[in-house]
Amino acid sequence: MDELDALWAFLVAAVIAFAATPLTARFATRLGVLHHPRERDLHDRPVPGLGGLAILAAVAASALIFLPGNQETRGIVGGAMAIALVGALDDARQGGLHPLVKLIGQFAAAAIPVWCDVRVENMTLPFVDPIDLGAWGYPLTLVGIVAVMNVVNFTDGADGLAAGVCTIAAATFAVIALSLDRVDAGVLAALTAGAAIGFLWHNFHPASIFMGDAGSNLLGLLLACVAIQGVLKTAAVVALFFPLLILAVPALDATFVIAKRIKYGRPVYSADRWHFHHRFANIGFSQRRTVLYLYGWTLSLAALALAMRFVPYSDDDGTLHVGWTLVIVGFALIAVAASVYLVIVLEILKFKRFRERELRRQVETGEIAALSASEIDTEIEREVETGEFKAVPPPETGEFEAVTQRD
Repeated sequence: MDELDALWAFLVAAVIAFAATPLTARFATRLGVLHHPRERDLHDRPVPGLGGLAILAAVAASALIFLPGNQETRGIVGGAMAIALVGALDDARQGGLHPLVKLIGQFAAAAIPVWCDVRVENMTLPFVDPIDLGAWGYPLTLVGIVAVMNVVNFTDGADGLAAGVCTIAAATFAVIALSLDRVDAGVLAALTAGAAIGFLWHNFHPASIFMGDAGSNLLGLLLACVAIQGVLKTAAVVALFFPLLILAVPALDATFVIAKRIKYGRPVYSADRWHFHHRFANIGFSQRRTVLYLYGWTLSLAALALAMRFVPYSDDDGTLHVGWTLVIVGFALIAVAASVYLVIVLEILKFKRFRERELRRQVETGEIAALSASEIDTEIEREVETGEFKAVPPPETGEFEAVTQRD
């Protein structure tokens, strides 16, 4: 039974990752591969890296057991090993690899599964005939895989965030792929989810190990391959929307950060504190609270993707059923509400309220020069726009208190 194979693949990968992660942490510590706190980081102590190697071990072992030894599987596992190696070198090298070298490594690793026929050959859109990509399928798939790698890598900035989001995404892909009779892709997605959640046990706050670039790039490559093999190669009319919804949170984070860097004339590969997890931390959220809210956001979008797959809202000829369509609209409204709540209410409105209170207190105590109401509003708008502020919750109370030192 296909679903049973996927379940066993999930469990085996989870157990291997769970068991291998502490060993990997000790190995990284012996090698001196430790992530020391930097100004932009959220952790406050050295943490061993190379956790991606434990994820790789779980994925490779489970794939060997549950996936057929065909060309596509060999290509995906080969690409996984290659990108984990590139990421491990980046993690182990002081200062990391040069961005161009890392990018070349990502393209080289992605080329392995693409060369082994893991590629998008056509695109199916609602109300439009399938679009045959022809030879363009090779470079477009290559760019897509590298893009997903970097999207996941951008998300890896808070304890358990990337591992948890990838667990949700991979599990959702597994359900959808199996329902579309893409069994191999469904099993691959399931074992990816298992490896991620087995690692997550050790990576949730306070993390005892980080996955590093070896893990984030690896999970990105696997999710991209799952999306290609399990969804994009099918004739489902909403096939293109599944990956966009399931990976929306990390994709939006990456888009937001890159847009900010371009706007302020900074290299797109430069590090900063403009990611969603940084901005939530800046208004006083703990790491656990930050990742749980982002998990919830991811789950709301994953639920919408599952609803689009399983709710019979239309016939094959495109005729909509009002009742079931309203169900889809309900899931969509929940996803939109979660997006609006997190991005606007939590990040902007709460920050403005607490920052205004803190600025007024500093004016009253003489810590800063006197500011008028309009000048306070202007300063808050600038900080919201640039992200140049810090905030921490005082112990015990959990209330928000801004700190005036800037990045």
